[in-house]
Amino acid sequence: MAAEFIEVVFNLPLKSCFSYRLPEGEERKAADLIGCRVSAPFGRRNLNGWVISASDSLPEAVQEAKAVLRILDTQPLFGQDLLDLAGWISEFYLCSLGEALSVMLPGGKKEKNLPPLGLSPEDELHKRVVLSSEQEDALRQITQSSESYHYLYGITGSGKTEVFLRVAEEVLAQGKTVLFLVPEISLTHQMVDDLTGRFDKKPAVLHSHLTPSQKLTEWRRIQSGDATIVLGARSAVFAPLKNLGLIILDEEHETSYKSGSTPRYHGRQVAMKRCKMSGAKLLMGSATPSVESWAMMEQGVFQKRLLKERPAGGALPDIKILDLKKSKSLLSQELIRAMDRVLKEGKQVILFLNRRGHSYYFHCRSCGFEMKCRQCSIPLTYHKHRNRMICHYCGYQVKPLTLCPDCGSMDVGYAGFGTEQVEEQVAAIFPDSTLARLDTDSARKKGVLQETITQFRDGHIDILLGTQMVAKGLNFPGVKLVGIVLADTGLSLPDFRAAERSFSLIVQVAGRAGRYRNDGEVLVQTMRPDNPAIVYGCQGNIEAFYKFELNQRKEMGFPPFSRLIRIVYRGKDGRKVLEALEELTQLFRQAGLPDVMGPAECPLGVISGNHRYHTLIRSEDDFSGIHRITASLLSHSDVPRGIYREIDIDPVQLL
Repeated sequence: MAAEFIEVVFNLPLKSCFSYRLPEGEERKAADLIGCRVSAPFGRRNLNGWVISASDSLPEAVQEAKAVLRILDTQPLFGQDLLDLAGWISEFYLCSLGEALSVMLPGGKKEKNLPPLGLSPEDELHKRVVLSSEQEDALRQITQSSESYHYLYGITGSGKTEVFLRVAEEVLAQGKTVLFLVPEISLTHQMVDDLTGRFDKKPAVLHSHLTPSQKLTEWRRIQSGDATIVLGARSAVFAPLKNLGLIILDEEHETSYKSGSTPRYHGRQVAMKRCKMSGAKLLMGSATPSVESWAMMEQGVFQKRLLKERPAGGALPDIKILDLKKSKSLLSQELIRAMDRVLKEGKQVILFLNRRGHSYYFHCRSCGFEMKCRQCSIPLTYHKHRNRMICHYCGYQVKPLTLCPDCGSMDVGYAGFGTEQVEEQVAAIFPDSTLARLDTDSARKKGVLQETITQFRDGHIDILLGTQMVAKGLNFPGVKLVGIVLADTGLSLPDFRAAERSFSLIVQVAGRAGRYRNDGEVLVQTMRPDNPAIVYGCQGNIEAFYKFELNQRKEMGFPPFSRLIRIVYRGKDGRKVLEALEELTQLFRQAGLPDVMGPAECPLGVISGNHRYHTLIRSEDDFSGIHRITASLLSHSDVPRGIYREIDIDPVQLL
């Protein structure tokens, strides 16, 4: 008898799967529906779920099964390989199978045509460059090695992308497929340009700015074999490529490879697992590897391939630290003079500040009152062009005040500065230069990001001011000067990775200067000129920084010398949240977990009106054993009503 029943999972935090009958008149066999989406009655609701198995009988515990309402896909969206990967994600990141499948391909009812991508093949970007002997060596080592995990570690501008593309060409020539991951959507535009014309088939693109229907269209292109190379941000790691031969993970150090919602997967870990399952190679690259990856290179887990030179010419820029404590303005006289000189030479300037808005807090000079978000435990940021105080965590907005709500004083003002205020000052000092700002506020409008980057690359913009969007992977031949307006914005964060992130940003931003010339300059303004992350970052002394940072981590028992599991409880009633987490934490201790820290209030104690507390479980050797005990305790402990639980395996930040 043909299989008639199907097992379905939903995007809910439920470990169970649910039995259903096929709808009346369905001609396909149940086994052919594995990997398809269905609409099915669930309690009082109708939900979309995933078919994960088929059977000709119901499980013993199930007496009868309702029929699914309809089958949403003509062909399965997932093959067995991706169903197996979802099973691993569910097990490792402690989420349900339905949550794992849903993060792989969200939404999308019908398929939609995508606009054409990239430039024409005649564009000068696609001319093949001659590899340096260093690049040739790296290419040979990677392609001829039987090892699975490779790390291309090289200074900014050392030609890592060209090596990536040559390895990809070799893999495609063997009839295999390639997955190319970048950390930011802004970088997909440049990579599409680089890939178009280089390869016979147009790359498929997967990222969060596509509508669900567009994403589904690309998904089907990949499944059909029409696209043999896929480019995308984090979630593209799930692309349904057959015969996968290579995953490239560019700018491996970027924290955006880690998901901020359930399941909290890391793109690097998932890529490693996919390569293991499919026999493909993983090729990572960065000028500033994450501390964990550096340690894995030292241990030989990742094969280190080194690039020390800039093949396009261009020496590493001259980097100078400017002590901002000696300046009365947020733009020091030395930075202003350097900008003036470079602009008069007809060259371009990038200014970097990792803080958007105009001023980042409002305070009363009489009583010290500080205006915080009414729903979060952080100060509101003043956005002058919108005349609003805005919370960057929950989006709460309020009009700026002219009187202190505590003491009634009119002696109130704004302190700190963001990209808007820097933009004002630069426009006043250099009125004849073309200036563009690139941050999440300005890039919200569709097409602005790509248009600004293209305009700057073509020389129509003299000064580009931006946040992290301008720091990563972008190449602008006309840039001679890079100014980091304040290098220590991230150093004060209560997070063990704060120094690593600050160091990485300095090196990456500095790498935008002098990529095609020998006279690049970088000026780094800071309130902490003696901080090791800033000193080593400005010296470009990578080895010394990692040695220093690894010693710090070893002393504190933080990764890579341990692994962490973080449990966050959040809810409207802070007392209830803390009590619930205390109860769970007690269970961890009673189970004999050796190193349990907490519960404690999260550094960001309230977000969107939810009080947040966390407990950390640390493992120095037996991670799989500790993971197993934690998983068992979590699956047997109920979360009280009105409280939400977040589970983060190997967290990249503790805020």
